[in-house]
Amino acid sequence: MNTDLIFDNTEVAFALKTDSELERAYFLFKMISIEPLVRIGTAATNFAIKAHLPVEGLIRATVFDHFCGGVNEKDCLSVIDKMYEKGVSSVLDYSVEGKENEKEFDDAKNMILNIIEFAKSKNAMPIAVFKPTGFGRLILYEKIGRGEVLNENEQEEWSRVVNRFDEVCKKAKTCNIAVLIDAEESWMQDSSDQLVTEMMKKYNTEKPIVYNTLQMYRHDRLSFLEQEHKKAKAGNYYLGFKLVRGAYMEKENDRAEEKCYKTPICESKFATDQNFNNGLKYIMNNLDSISLFAGTHNEDSSYLLMQLMKEKGIQNSDTRVWFAQLYGMSDHISFNLSYKGYNVAKYVPFGPVKDVMPYLIRRAEENTSVAGQTGRELALLTKEKKRRKKL
Repeated sequence: MNTDLIFDNTEVAFALKTDSELERAYFLFKMISIEPLVRIGTAATNFAIKAHLPVEGLIRATVFDHFCGGVNEKDCLSVIDKMYEKGVSSVLDYSVEGKENEKEFDDAKNMILNIIEFAKSKNAMPIAVFKPTGFGRLILYEKIGRGEVLNENEQEEWSRVVNRFDEVCKKAKTCNIAVLIDAEESWMQDSSDQLVTEMMKKYNTEKPIVYNTLQMYRHDRLSFLEQEHKKAKAGNYYLGFKLVRGAYMEKENDRAEEKCYKTPICESKFATDQNFNNGLKYIMNNLDSISLFAGTHNEDSSYLLMQLMKEKGIQNSDTRVWFAQLYGMSDHISFNLSYKGYNVAKYVPFGPVKDVMPYLIRRAEENTSVAGQTGRELALLTKEKKRRKKL
């Protein structure tokens, strides 16, 4: 690959980290690299929070502050502004999970509306995000996806879900803020996809405002992308897609085995990588009608996208192409890309400490299970610590 190897530049990658923040990051990733420690720590933290033990301060000063922007949107401002000085935008992600009633769904919708309003006057926040199950019950998405007839109460409930989607997408268009709609489990995804497509038809008439998410560890997502493209061309609207590898692999495989159907997950990591990269290529070949938000911590895929842009004569700063990583991870990718003038955003989770714990636990478990991820972080942090000692 001809693209210059830029991701080893730790001076650029960690420019925003003080020496003490660098040490904290090293300590956290060292802990996360030890699998039994993650299991014990997860169990102990869950117990402490349920027992109302005074551990929030400790969590806040360590893992929370590394992976989250703050407890509310205003609390995130210093993180947002600091990153934007280095050209990295923020996607505020209200990471409160597992809500189940109408009041909580309305609260989540109102939070996203507030974030869009908050973002309207801040260049550092061009994008918002929400999860479909933040706006409605998982079982409802499942039933609709299976083609089941809803009873009268369920129909009314679903119409409220549709209205929440519509209200947020309408607000996003009015404020000229892109809105990413996350993907979740495959058994709820069909109904979510249909709803997001309706939002795209309605609000992506001049440019992409609404973005769907494709989890490319699913072997059917490339053909889905092609079908959506045909629909959009026929309907004369734009598409926006966030491409990620995926977040529910074990759950997907376990359910497929339990219910005796073929898993939707690609047969190997290699096949997933190929699928993701093919998705990048397809969108880059159709950039006149599809915009891309590439959510990846994979260096090879990032280099590939850079190379595709170069080959096609697309400016680094072209707003139809975004790179994205999670806050607290892969700074070597994010900040080196922004240093070269690419559009880069960090997903910045926020919310009350106890409510964000499921998200933080998932982050720790993912870092433990993804081969090479934590080792790469540690190697780069070590390299930067040595560089600073020589100064």
